[in-house]
Amino acid sequence: MSASSEGEQYDRVAGVWLAGAEIFRTMTAEPDANGGFWTVRKNVTSSVRVPSSIDSNHHKLGPKLGILKEYRSADFVNRERKLGFTDDDDLEFESEDLRNGPATLETESIDFVNEESKLGFEHEKLTDIATMNYYVTPADLIIPISNMRKEEGSWFRIEKGADIGLRKIKVPLNTSKAVLEVYVSFHGDDEFWYSNPPDSYLKMNNLSTGRGNGAFREILVNIDGIFAGSVIPLPVVYTGGVNPLLWEPIVGISAFNLPTYDFDLTPFLGMLLDGKSHAIGLGVVDSIPFWLVDANLHLWLDTSAVQARVVNTIAPAVQIKRNSKFQLLDGSFKIGAKRSSMFAGWVKTSAGNLTTQVLLNFKIKNMVTFGLNGTSKVVQQKMKTQTELRIVSAVGALLRRTVIKKKYPLRLTTQAVPSKLGSGIYLVETNVSQSLTETTTLGTLTTSSLHNEQFSTGWMMVKDHTVFTGFGSTNQSLSSMDESGCYFRAISASSWQAHR
Repeated sequence: MSASSEGEQYDRVAGVWLAGAEIFRTMTAEPDANGGFWTVRKNVTSSVRVPSSIDSNHHKLGPKLGILKEYRSADFVNRERKLGFTDDDDLEFESEDLRNGPATLETESIDFVNEESKLGFEHEKLTDIATMNYYVTPADLIIPISNMRKEEGSWFRIEKGADIGLRKIKVPLNTSKAVLEVYVSFHGDDEFWYSNPPDSYLKMNNLSTGRGNGAFREILVNIDGIFAGSVIPLPVVYTGGVNPLLWEPIVGISAFNLPTYDFDLTPFLGMLLDGKSHAIGLGVVDSIPFWLVDANLHLWLDTSAVQARVVNTIAPAVQIKRNSKFQLLDGSFKIGAKRSSMFAGWVKTSAGNLTTQVLLNFKIKNMVTFGLNGTSKVVQQKMKTQTELRIVSAVGALLRRTVIKKKYPLRLTTQAVPSKLGSGIYLVETNVSQSLTETTTLGTLTTSSLHNEQFSTGWMMVKDHTVFTGFGSTNQSLSSMDESGCYFRAISASSWQAHR
């Protein structure tokens, strides 16, 4: 996707949908005085099925673009601005064996909360890391789990922890495998959810900000109200986050290609393959306004109807500990949480009777510290996740074992002091260090690994939420290994210029 923008643009989220299924979510870049132009590439092979009515091997389709263009940013930015956004998306298919496109099933959309809450979007007709090792071959069918009543962006808007985005669907009786791919982004008062203090701190200090409710968020998936998995989202720092001058031209990890989260629902096919409608639900624990979520249900089909049964589900509640110590505006807030879940079910197909076991584990530690009468803030977060997928034969033999491990450490510091210039001008010093590490193991062999690390530092002069001068620099390194080979790159940027 290639795009350009004019005027001040901070953290504008954009999504692209094809046949109702989201295939890409991104943020706008930080433009300079002359505007901005940027290009993002994403491999969407696992999410796209080519319509069989097209004869050529090179095709262009017209996906829909949704842009959230009006919302309150939670950082030091000018909140009075207009969006100028143009795009040039090309979705090209190259295939020797063209298969059916995104099929339309009988579905029922449920508007889950607040029908009158309207999002502002712009859309135009467009021409146009492998995930979790699930998509060895693309699915035969993709069902959007999205807010289909929206004529523009098809995402669900989550305002609070009790909100659930639902879509009722019927799963084909010949489904042999199911994976839910979840898209999520956080905005408004929850843009920096990982740095939010508890409400008690805001109340005791009579603070009017809405950025509270603590620093724990968990993405939930359920089927007919039954827990089917959860994950802690990657704390992506958007292009206007912390200090907008840090992200020109290098952006925060995953800011241009927001991550998706995969949940293998194959163990639940025993529930879904009864010919009835079932509700797939998405929620965010402890959320405050607002989050945008939707999902794609990837289905692999057998040649005829299959048999399936849920064997076991072990899903205890999340274990969470909170500790708050503060006096007036200074203090610290600690959160520790972990969850372990296991789901198992068998499916009898033309390939035999196979049992799928899915084990999900996460652990997170977060500490937010305020000092110097509340003008200094330090955020430290460590997060680990592990997903294990086992395929077992009818006689109990382990046929395949895949383990995906991820680590997301983050450290963020800000300090604001009155500037010598006076007139309500503040000097804000900022530092951000973050990294993403992923490894995939098949049996005892590590088949892929990724390490992406950033260090950013800078300062800005701020008045009335407007940044009018400052400095930012970022150093980034990325190394990866997979079946294609090894890759390494290091880059740095300062004063709006990249240095290799």
